[in-house]
Order: sequence, then C-alpha cells, then structure tokens
Amino acid sequence: MDGDPLRASTVRKVYERRGESPVEALQGVSLVVRPAERIALLGRNGAGKTTFLRIASTLLAPTSGSVTVFCHDVASEPELVRPLIAVVPQEGKPFFHLTPREQIYTYLRTRGFGRDEAKRRTEEALLQMELSEFADRLNITLSGGQRQRTMVATVIATEAPLLFLDEPTIGLDPFARRRVWESLRRLTRVGSTILLTTHYLDEAEALSDRLYIIERGRVLVDGTAASLKAEVGGSVRISIEGGERARPIFASFGNALLDGGILHVITTPERVPEALALAARERLATTIGPVTLEEAFLRVVGRSIDAE
Repeated sequence: MDGDPLRASTVRKVYERRGESPVEALQGVSLVVRPAERIALLGRNGAGKTTFLRIASTLLAPTSGSVTVFCHDVASEPELVRPLIAVVPQEGKPFFHLTPREQIYTYLRTRGFGRDEAKRRTEEALLQMELSEFADRLNITLSGGQRQRTMVATVIATEAPLLFLDEPTIGLDPFARRRVWESLRRLTRVGSTILLTTHYLDEAEALSDRLYIIERGRVLVDGTAASLKAEVGGSVRISIEGGERARPIFASFGNALLDGGILHVITTPERVPEALALAARERLATTIGPVTLEEAFLRVVGRSIDAE
C-alpha cells in the first residue's frame, strides 16, 4: 500500500441548523498518521474527536478539506478505503441476536476471510478479550462491559491495515482496559496502524506513540506524552487548596495552573521543601506527585479534561 495510513488537511465540518446558527464541529483539523503508529486524539467530550473519526472512516462527508487513507480520498473513493479499515464506533453495539463467537466470525466472513481463518481469528480474539466463558451467550444477555469487549474483539480480529477506535475502553474496568491496550500494542507490532479517541489521560499516555489535543474542533498541540509534559516546565506537581488566593504566594516557584479551587504548582525537586514549608505556614493543604499529562492538558486547554 502506498502513502501514509491517514493524512488529513484542514478538515472542516459545519452542521447547518434550520432557524439557528450553524455549528462548526471541526475548524481546519490537519494531522498525519504514519505506518504502525498508535495515535490518540485527546480531548473533552464535544471537542470534535468523534466527528473527525466519522469523516476519516467514510461515514460522514467533510464540509471542506481532505482526508486520505493510503492515498485514497475518503470522500470520493470510499469503496477503496473501506476494505483497508475497521471501526469500533463510540455507540456501537454487537448484534443482540448473535453470540460473541457468531458476531466475530460473521464479521470476518463478510470481510472475505475463509472459514478456517475466520474460525482461528475468532478464537484468538475471544481469548485476548477474555470472552471465551461468554462466547456462546446471546449478546443481549451480556453486561455493558462484555458487549464493549465483544465490539473490540470483532475489530481487532480483522488485523486491518488501519483501525479506528472511538473511546474503545469506555465502560470497562481497569483490568479489561489493560487487556485492550495490550491487544492494540500487539496489532501495531504485526503492522496495523491505530487511531483512537479518548478522554482518558492515562490511556493516551500509556498507549499512544503520539497524541493530538483537540479542543472546540481545533488541534491545539501535538507531540509525545513525554514532550508535552516537558513543556509544562518542571517534573513535580504540588497541588494546593486555596486556588486563587494561593496563586500570588507561589508564583515564584514555577508554572501555576488553576483548576477550580485547586492550584497546581509545577516546579523542580529542589524547590519542593521550600514550597511545602510555605504552604504549612499559610495553613494550606497540599499533595505532591510527578507531573502528568493532566497538567499538560490543563496548560494547553486552560481547563481540565472533565470540565463541562
């Protein structure tokens, strides 16, 4: 296959509403996904992540701009793009009248896999997602987490060249989330490329080779989790109750990020004892920890990822 798995150039999407002002869901999004990368689109709910994935997976036409998958335009050549991709939609549900085993096997057969290969891949996917115990129960009888794992298993079984996963671990417990992560890592080791959306900061940091932070339909910044954290300006986070009142007191210690009633001071290890002593004199409660992607997101967006 020629070209990058995905290349987007100034993609806009405007929704016209009768009697109301248009809504611009995407405002010129540009990004590149290279072979065998795991790329995360990180943003708050409503940031435009799902809209972009729907366009990239041929389900929605852009208002302007272009997206290509292995040099094929998703708007003008969808029939050439679809065999190269597989999608876990955010609101996707397995067919209620099928079992997980039937769901995965049937999907593989419709994509052209032979009987033996489809059976082999089905059993491997069930094992990876720890669904073997429930493999012959109707999907309608499964829990929400088991259904989500079935959807992920269905897509990873394809080992498609490009996988789109929209919030793939939503509703899963921590152990199930990590099983999904390991399956996605395995897929890129065998040559697949992955673009996923998430608003879980730990997921973006643990899973992505690179990430794009999206807010209000625009890409604000991109890079590795490590590079974005480095730009915060320190390696230690001191979180101080007192918010705005505490800000001038700790301004000299480093970058100060206000999140609601909490002030996060980003500083160096050498300055921690002095800052903690000052907080004690001012009778301000503090916690301390390493800088995380949360502080990087707060610096770029100006609000936490869970803020409405």
